[in-house]
Amino acid sequence: MKRIQFSVTYDDRFVHPLHRRLVDAAELSRAELLLWSPTGDATTLFWCDGDRGATERVVAGVDSLVAATFVPDRDGTYAFLSQDDYEFAGPILDAVGASDVLFRPPVVFLDTGAVRFEAVGETAALSGFHDDLADLGTLAIERVQAFERAGSPSGLTERQRAALDAAVAVGYYEVPRSGTIADVAAELDCSTSTAGELVRKAESAVVREFAERR
Repeated sequence: MKRIQFSVTYDDRFVHPLHRRLVDAAELSRAELLLWSPTGDATTLFWCDGDRGATERVVAGVDSLVAATFVPDRDGTYAFLSQDDYEFAGPILDAVGASDVLFRPPVVFLDTGAVRFEAVGETAALSGFHDDLADLGTLAIERVQAFERAGSPSGLTERQRAALDAAVAVGYYEVPRSGTIADVAAELDCSTSTAGELVRKAESAVVREFAERR
């Protein structure tokens, strides 16, 4: 079972109206579809990386909007939307409906025009979905990972996860720091150089995934 992060820039006729407004909005660069209802009457939770006013102006481009609630947070604004239609283009919904894969939130809309999301499934099903989606726009595969039930962050190896767990346990990440890489090595029963390499690689993977998602 694999999880693939796709990035697709749809042909103009398939662009969602909210995404179209985002691309034209100078105040926003990103909107994330966090949650959605599995019913015909669309209830969705979006997050936008701007203030309430900018978010309201982008959301106003959704013709199917029935009601909206906006909640500012530290980094942006949540928009809880009630709609009578999702307004995704028919060919996109057809490709999604015909696929044998599942999708992990969020669906990320970028001001570059790209849409980024993750799909999970078997290799043959993911390949078929890729081919169908490629007919609708410019498609790229950004990352491929094995799918793990536990949702291991950043695709860390078991050894790297153990190194981070040990680093936390010995106080390596306390402020002020109360543990050392030598302490991590003792916990893992390995050399100091090996422990240092494991911690550095694990940190790099976690930080890289955080930066990509933001």
